[in-house]
Order: sequence, then structure tokens, then C-alpha cells
Amino acid sequence: MDIPVINGQQFATRFALRPNQYAWFLGAGASASAGIPTGYAMIRDFKTQLYCQETKIPRREVDAADPLWIARIDDYFKKHAILPSAGDPLEYARAFQAVYPRVEDRRIYINKQVLLGRPSFAHRVLAGLLITSRTPCVFTTNFDDLVETAATVIRQLPSGFDVTNLTVAAIDSAERARRCLRENDWPLIAKIHGDFQSVELKNTEDELAVQDERMRSVLIESCSRFALVVVGYSGRDDSVMAALRDVLKESNPYPGGIYWVTRSPPELLPAVREFLESALAKGVSAHIVQSENFDEFAGDLADTIEFGDVLEQHIRAGQSPPVARLVALPSHEALTTPILRFSALRVMSLPKVARRLQLTKPANVREVRECLKQAKVKACIASVGNEYAVFGSDSQLMSALKEFGPRLAGTIELDPISNSWAVGLIYDALTKALCKGRPLNPRLSRRGHSVLVSAGHPQEDEERRSRRMKDLAGLQLAYVDSLVGKVSSLGFPFNESVRIRLEQSVGHWWCVFDPCTSVELPREEYVAGKTETLPEDATTTFQWKPNPAADWTRERWARRYNQKWASIIDSWSKMLGGDVRAFWIDEADGIDAAFSIGSVTAWSRPSHHHAYFQRGSR
Repeated sequence: MDIPVINGQQFATRFALRPNQYAWFLGAGASASAGIPTGYAMIRDFKTQLYCQETKIPRREVDAADPLWIARIDDYFKKHAILPSAGDPLEYARAFQAVYPRVEDRRIYINKQVLLGRPSFAHRVLAGLLITSRTPCVFTTNFDDLVETAATVIRQLPSGFDVTNLTVAAIDSAERARRCLRENDWPLIAKIHGDFQSVELKNTEDELAVQDERMRSVLIESCSRFALVVVGYSGRDDSVMAALRDVLKESNPYPGGIYWVTRSPPELLPAVREFLESALAKGVSAHIVQSENFDEFAGDLADTIEFGDVLEQHIRAGQSPPVARLVALPSHEALTTPILRFSALRVMSLPKVARRLQLTKPANVREVRECLKQAKVKACIASVGNEYAVFGSDSQLMSALKEFGPRLAGTIELDPISNSWAVGLIYDALTKALCKGRPLNPRLSRRGHSVLVSAGHPQEDEERRSRRMKDLAGLQLAYVDSLVGKVSSLGFPFNESVRIRLEQSVGHWWCVFDPCTSVELPREEYVAGKTETLPEDATTTFQWKPNPAADWTRERWARRYNQKWASIIDSWSKMLGGDVRAFWIDEADGIDAAFSIGSVTAWSRPSHHHAYFQRGSR
């Protein structure tokens, strides 16, 4: 089941209508920008300490931030079954207990981590919502007091807005939370794993296995009254996730919906996805909100909520300064010497018209493309209302689409400036045209098209191979390395390639090409431990897990400096430039897509005088 994904601005627009109808759930990630280590950072620290204990290496000699040490430590724990595997929900609890078996030591460690934090911009925003009675309750697994501290500071601001009392309840004061719920005495902060000053804390596997029943009942009943916004929480705690799932058994679960905020939707844990899918199946409005971090998410909220001048000024004082700032415009004439080369070729001419095709039997563009593919007809097609714009052989089109009752209806003008479908059609045709008659292969994808160096046909004869190698001689000279082959140690096929874009700039159309190395990964998606086979006609492989060939690709390009890049751009410019057509069909048998591509790339010029550009006159 597909879970809807929205961005922070879209959520903020909904939130601003009824902010007091949303409960919040904060995890460790919500305190990361405040300087408190996340659960992942603490796991790394625990592993480092265990590694030093096991290997007798002094802690001061291990740099836990060094990738080499990280790899060495991870490899050690892979070979020694001391902890659960990386990513296991029990990894944090087991590691914490292994390093600090005594509860007193764990409390001291947590206290030291909490002292590192200062309320961030996001904590100011959330505290502002709480203290002005716009948010009823916040549940958190965190031990810190960042939200409370931010709320206390707001209460000390000069008058000008109404404030309310904030109730804080931890495990050892859970009756406070129950009273707030019973009497509707909001706002409330409920710390379901305890406060850093609490006697009772939940850190170890046994402690996290079961939630405090009083806190659990408050969480479940609150989620039966309000929508839920989850920020900075990974979903590692089985007991917490079980409580959230139990809410779905209530008669009116999450009446305003569930909004799970994450930086990368594909990286959500299986337990989270299963929970959201169960909510959708129950009829609950569940969404993934994609936002880079808590501060960015809070910024979207702050842009839509009116706090008043005094509180607004206080909240904005905690916001990081914008990266983009106003600068003075240049005041003197630019030099004429080119200084920066772009990988963009001028498109001297584009196709002006395409064949207009009508079908008497309704069919969508996907069905039409599949029909053409089955008939092995080479064509480019785009939907234009109830009609189609097509490049290709008329006779082959009519034969392949006869089941739909095709009819040729003259031509249709292409206006890529006004019509997005025309841009898409021309873009598809351009990618194919750049490869036609050349030792290149087109790869069309929704994420963008590419042109790959051809590895040749398995049954390629010597004459064709010799001709292909001759045509690729310029590229081979520029790259020096093999243009095609297999990734060492992984065995995945690779091809040197360029990503192709069709862009308009300064009144002209440009064929922009970005050199890269394409690696053909296994045609599978690994999603939350489940394997789903991609459809046979898929042209692009997606992996939501880290790309296993990423390091190899980075190493391959790391030493290709400016001079090498210039040679690569030169060779691709010569390869791609010229008069090209997508199909080279006879004019009497259809309409082809013809392009004229320049072979000289665009250059930039300096916008102002600078000592660097004057160095040649010294």
C-alpha cells in the first residue's frame, strides 16, 4: 500500500487551521540540532567503548569519527556476536547495558549527554505553541528538558501575549499525566522513558520491553482524541510501537490523522511502514512528511502561525541565519576572457511538428507504448488530450495499433515553451537521436534520460567491433580507463555515460550533458527487508538501501581533475554534436525527429574585475 508523502509546507498549511488538534511525539532526532547525541550517535559511542574493552586498545587512540576506525569497529562486531546486528531495534538497549550494567551509571551518562544541549529554534517554536495553548500535549522518549527550558524562557518575556502553565510528567510522576487527561488540563509534556532527573529510566532491553501502564494509557487515550505528529523518532522501541498500534483498536483512532516526519521516506524502518499501512487500512489518514530536520520542519510551521511581535521576535532569534544573503551588484564592466566551461551544447534546430494520431478505441499512453513495444516499432509518443503526437513510421504505427482503430490526422505543431508534453516528446526523441548510428545506447527514465557507451552486442563480428572501437577512440583517449566493464569485487556491469537534459537559457535551447559512470545494479528493490521484483519493462533500477557501488564510483572520479574533465567534455562534445535523427525514416513514410546540435560548449564570463583575472598582466 502506497503511503502518501507530503512536504513540510503542505503539512504546515493543514496544521495552521487547527493546531490545538495535534498531539506530538518526539524522538532523539528532535534534539540533535540542540547538541544532544542521537540514538545512533550513542550506539557508535557504546560500540567504540566496547571495542576498546575487548581489544585492550586505549580509548584515546581510537577516533570514533574516522571512517577507517568506524569500519574496523563494525567489522569486529560482525565477527563477534556481542551485540545485535547493525540496525536491529535492540542494538541501542543491548549496547547501553553492555557498557553500563548499573542503572546509576546509565543515569549519570544520560545526565552528561543532556547537559550538552541548548534549546534549538525548533524547541522555541514548539514551546511557543505549548505555552500559548495551541498544542495540547507532547509525548517524548527523550530525557532532556529542552522544551521545558524553552517554555520557561518564553514565560519570562515581556507581556503582550497570554501564557498558560505547563505540566511535565515522567514515569515517577505519571499520575500528573493521568490527571491532565482526565481534567483536560493542557498543555502536557509526558516523558514515557523518564526524565534525566528521574529515579526511573528506561534504557535497557528489559526496561524498554514494557511501557509504564499509566503513561501507556495516557498516550493511547490522547491519540484517540488528537492527530499525531511524530518527529525525530525511528520506531526502534517495540513497546512504543505496540502502544501506537493499539490505538488503532479504539473506536476513533487518530481522528486528525498521523504525520510521520522523516528526512528520507525510503529509510523508514519496517515497523513504521507496517504501522502506517495498518492505519490506512483502518481508514486513518496517514502521511509521511519529508523534511530535512526538526528545525526546518519547525520553520515551515513558524511561517504559517501568528505568534505576535514579542514572541515572534524571540522565536526568530533562535533561527540560523539564511545562507542566501543580499550582496552588492558588480559596478564595472566584465572581462571578455572565458573562465568557466559548461557541458552544454547549443541546439541549433528542433523538430517543429509531429504526426497527429487519433484512435477510435480509447487507450492510454501506457497501453499504446506497450503495444508499440510488443510490435518492436521504434517511435516516440506523447498524449495530447484525446490525441497523440508521434515521431516514427506511419505504416508501422498503423499496423502495430490496428486494434485501437488508428487514424492519421495530419501534423501537430510543437511548442516546447508553452506545452510540457512537447518538451517531453522532444526530450525522448533527442536522447534516441544522439545514439542513432553511434556506439551509444539510450536509457530513458522518469528521473532523467542518459546516454551510455555501448559494450557491443554479444554476437558482434570483428568488423563491427573494429568500427565501434574506432568511433569510441576519442572518448577512450580522454578517459584512459575502460569505458565499459565490471565493478571490481562486485561484478556489476558499468558503462561510462552522460545524463542528458534539454534546457532553455538566454533565449536558446541547450543539450546539457553530465558525465558519470552508470552501474547496472541487480533489478530488485530492497524495502524494509522485503524483496519486490521490478517489472520487466523497467528502465531504471532503484535501491533504497545504500548503493553498494557508490564508493567504487567515487574513487573512479576522485582523481579526474580539471584537465581530465576538460578532455572528457571535449570528447563528448565531438561525439554528441552534429545533425542527428531519432529514426532515419523516409519522409514519405512518417515524421522523424531531426536535430542540429552544435559541437562547441557554452562558456561563462567573469561578472566583475578580480585580481585573479588580472594575474596575466603582471
